[in-house]
Parts: sequence; structure tokens; C-alpha cells
Amino acid sequence: MNGKTGTTNIAVFASGRGSNFRAVLGRIESGDLKNACVAAVVSNNSASGALELARSREIDAFHISSRTHPDPGDREQALLRVLRSHDIDLILLAGYMKLLPRSMIKAYSRRILNIHPALLPRFGGKGMYGIKVHESVISSGVEETGVTIHYVDERYDEGPIIAQRRIPVRQNDTPESLAARVLEVEHDFYWHVIDHVINGTPLR
Repeated sequence: MNGKTGTTNIAVFASGRGSNFRAVLGRIESGDLKNACVAAVVSNNSASGALELARSREIDAFHISSRTHPDPGDREQALLRVLRSHDIDLILLAGYMKLLPRSMIKAYSRRILNIHPALLPRFGGKGMYGIKVHESVISSGVEETGVTIHYVDERYDEGPIIAQRRIPVRQNDTPESLAARVLEVEHDFYWHVIDHVINGTPLR
């Protein structure tokens, strides 16, 4: 998936603190994740930690939301302009809470990845994010949870699954303790899958 210069230009979309973005960026900066460059970061939240981190690394950062662009069509065009102006090859969703416009999904088919903090398809869909996911996992009584990375389509959490990593649900787990353990897996797992998509390395 290498871009014109031999490097895959990545846009990261995040709504919150950006911990997965930080983890991926760290792997790029260390040289573990090769042929990858974060060229732009987009958030619907002006106070997002992801935007703050991007600016601290001199990465172009954009707040695009219903506040900046009240008209959905204008907002869609603003997102597409960022992607085109930065020659984006791959989009990473890292805790991005908005459904992407259809035009973007069509233009970047099989080039948008999302990370979900549970095993899909069971624990996904609209409204299944953050602590709600882990509450649902525990209340269901399942013995395993994990992380799913998938391609993005027009519906929440329904795109083709690329890879999953499983961890046990402990008898004494709370939603908070489970969330913390799943997040550790996310930080170690996402970059491996990105490496697989960009460089063809085996999935681990």
C-alpha cells in the first residue's frame, strides 16, 4: 500500500485522548513500523488529546465537526479536502465516534481501519463504545473478550474483520479493570495489523 514516495501516508481520526494514536506513532518513531507516516490527524472534538499530540509532533491537526461545519455536506467536503491535500493512502480510526460519510468510505474502500475493544460481531454496533462495551461483555457472561481490527464500511462495526486478539474475562473483572487490560492489548496489537496491511508482514 505504499504511496508515491514509498511511504504510506496515514490520517488518524480520533475523538478522545488518542492513546492508540500515541501507541502507533511511537512505533513509527522507533522504526518498528516502517514505510508509514502520520500526515494528518482529524478530530470532531476540539479538546481531543489526539490533536494536542499531533501539534506537539508538528503533524497537521484538524478539528472538523458540526461546530466548525454545521452543514453535513460542507463537513464531508472538509474531511475529503484534508485527505486529498495530504495524499492520504490509509485512514486509521482510533476511538473516532462518528460514522464516516459514504463518499469517504467509497473513495477509500479497504483503506480505512478501525479498532474495537471487544470481539465482533457480537459486541458491536451503534452505541457500543467505551465502557459500555465492557459492561456488555461482563453482563453477557462470556469467558473471552479481546480486540477486533476491521475494515470500515457504511455501518458501525460491520466491516470485514482483519484480525482479532483474545483475552480471558476474569471472574473478578469490573468493566474498568477489563477496559484497562483490553487497552493494553490494543496498544500492542494495532501497529502489528497496520504493519501487515502496509508491509505484508505476518499477523501476530
